[in-house]
Amino acid sequence: MNLKAFDPHRADFVCKHEADVNPPITAESEALFQQGMAVTSYELLPKQRDHAKAAELWKQAAALGHWKAAMNLAGLYETGQGVPEDTEQAVLIVEGLMKQGVPAAFDKMGTYHQRGIGVNDDTSRAYAFWQLAADMGSPAAQAYLGSKLQATYDNPGQGFWGNRDVALKMLECSLAQGNGEAAYTLALTITGDNRSLGEDNARALKIYHGGVKLGSMASANDLSVSFGLTEPLTGNVIDKDRARRYSELGDALELNPDLRFPNLDKVLPLPPAELPMWDGKRKTLIDAAIALVALPAVKATPGSQSSGRAHIPQGHALKAQPHPVVVEATSSVPHSGYWLPRLHAMWLDNANQIGPSRRTEVSLSDLHGASNMNKI
Repeated sequence: MNLKAFDPHRADFVCKHEADVNPPITAESEALFQQGMAVTSYELLPKQRDHAKAAELWKQAAALGHWKAAMNLAGLYETGQGVPEDTEQAVLIVEGLMKQGVPAAFDKMGTYHQRGIGVNDDTSRAYAFWQLAADMGSPAAQAYLGSKLQATYDNPGQGFWGNRDVALKMLECSLAQGNGEAAYTLALTITGDNRSLGEDNARALKIYHGGVKLGSMASANDLSVSFGLTEPLTGNVIDKDRARRYSELGDALELNPDLRFPNLDKVLPLPPAELPMWDGKRKTLIDAAIALVALPAVKATPGSQSSGRAHIPQGHALKAQPHPVVVEATSSVPHSGYWLPRLHAMWLDNANQIGPSRRTEVSLSDLHGASNMNKI
């Protein structure tokens, strides 16, 4: 296909979201997709993960139009997990998604051209694909190009350019779609006190914290370091307790990149809020930071009328209390989940190329990198 050449000095960027153009997903295909996710979960030991079963499930889901399942399936063909390694088949799957207008597929095709997977390696063409994907709404492409354009000067040999205004727009757009890598890069970019460059430590701190919610290990690790030192980002105050909690979250994300912490503010609020009690166990912290699921309403019973508690069994009404009883209300946090691609792996930099190597697809048991799907 004809592509518009990558322009690192473009004058503007218009934010678009991939959710507005992606094909709809049926309940049946989603169920198959999630079953595939379950048998390859990072909660399982590597030897327990069944990639062959996942391939079968994702083939079925892809046949029903589930584009995320198709992207994961292409990743299996790239690495030969659960299926024979077949990069040509991976390219064909991605091309099929491109015909459906899936932004993530154009982002993926850029990776193929950068690394020569099923096609001839061509860095210039790779950047052209990433530019198109970003314009179509791919949060992964927006985050990646934003990281390449956020410098204050050009150095093509090292793979970055000075187009800060466009970079910030791309990063903001990607972050709005729930991309943790965008949060990390944006926070890193605006950390400092140079207002003319848009630097703002107070906002950067909030974005870093939001990045942790979105599963950014780098954000968690940066905050752990910053709270352990005297730095402007964290108000020049050393807070070892917060540093340790962010460190635990970062370690957990290294083991399971699929984790998301939308309930983070309940267990690790930003200053000046006080930290709640914690028993020091990582599992306790992780479980509390993971989203709570809203429970369905329970039908009231006679016993609940005097107590206000709907779960009291029939015939067990409490006697009236001589004094009012204050019940501390608790609330659940509904959460539908964020989506980051399972098989879109690390970004590798190579200073010997025109631009750094994009991302390297790795197995589900290897290190996981950032791209754009919630549980792909």
